[in-house]
Amino acid sequence: MKSILLSGCLTAGLAACNSGTKNTAQHTATPSNFNEDVAFLQQHLQNVVVLKHAGDSGRVVVTGDYQARVMTSTTGSNSGKSFGWINYNLVASGKYAPHINAFGGEERFWLGPEGGQYALFFPPGKPFDFANWQTPGLIDTAHYTVTTQSDTAITYQQEGALQNYSGTHFRLLISRTIHLLNNQDINATLGFSLPAGVHSVAYETTNTLTNKGDSTWQEQSGLLSIWLLGMFKPSDQTAVVAPFRHIPDTQKHITDDYFGKIGPANLQVKDSLLLLRADGKSRGKLGLSPLVAKKGAGSIDLANNTLTVLFYEVVPEGHYVNAKWEHQQEPFKGDAVNCYNDGPLADGTQMGPFYEVESSSDAKALKPGEAMTYKQVTMHFEGSREALQAMAQQLWQLPLEEVQHFLTSK
Repeated sequence: MKSILLSGCLTAGLAACNSGTKNTAQHTATPSNFNEDVAFLQQHLQNVVVLKHAGDSGRVVVTGDYQARVMTSTTGSNSGKSFGWINYNLVASGKYAPHINAFGGEERFWLGPEGGQYALFFPPGKPFDFANWQTPGLIDTAHYTVTTQSDTAITYQQEGALQNYSGTHFRLLISRTIHLLNNQDINATLGFSLPAGVHSVAYETTNTLTNKGDSTWQEQSGLLSIWLLGMFKPSDQTAVVAPFRHIPDTQKHITDDYFGKIGPANLQVKDSLLLLRADGKSRGKLGLSPLVAKKGAGSIDLANNTLTVLFYEVVPEGHYVNAKWEHQQEPFKGDAVNCYNDGPLADGTQMGPFYEVESSSDAKALKPGEAMTYKQVTMHFEGSREALQAMAQQLWQLPLEEVQHFLTSK
């Protein structure tokens, strides 16, 4: 999670972010399934679209009101479990909050870097503190325009301009397609066939960033990355699973102390996997550099018999922007994958509960008119414990009894 407000708010302190929303209208009836989520979103937003295949129970709901954001999804048609965390109070308020609008959603489009001398979230010359931290409107409050739409896919576009901390101006075009996958697509992406009795929903987002200016973006004045952030519903029996590659100095490329060292009760290293407790009760964040990060981070929820996995590209030698709120010695040695478990602050305030899995693209020096594209696939599965065991073994070589032991050993 590089430092998000989930980013910046988690870095600066959620109490400060909560202060922007605690006086908004309170939504007392939290939706309990996908259909109720959709009805709630349709009540408060203008542009809500449900993607579905005829005869299939998978559903995805997206909105252009919140930057072409995937709000939530389900494997079980209208009455099914809904996977995405939604900030119902903020959505219901119809108001904008200072610094960031943390609407939630299981995949949102952002741009990096957040902090540093090439930051997009701080004005030139200002201190790197919460008072000066502001999510750019282009990825926070702008409404994206639909360009094409079908029952199973939708494409949005938005053109805009940004200025980074060093004063570099970027003119850019964002294009984002959300495509609901079918069973054949799912099997092909996984590399194996789903076990019998497993219900699934999966979607791919294709995110394209085009340089619309008249000069080439340069490393010495700042580059941009595509940053995809997902917020999901936690449980006492959920663990995030983050695979990594072993290299001689692996530990130097895994950060587990963004908000203080994560203790062994909440983080376990299992062979080439990191297991992070995702109960929404203890705040902690992981970061994996592109030298060790692997595709296929996700989660297992043993309380609801669900498994989530994300597929994305990692470029080991790529330039990954650094999000830290400081003048950086190495601004292009940031994280490729981040995972976060939400939890209360010392004063008891909390935005969630939720947990997050995030990925970022490498940054590129785009010429005028040149574009970069970054794709991510998000998959959710529901089924018997035996079926999920087979999937966890195929994906991560991970016995579910080891997950159970980790989650009950606290």
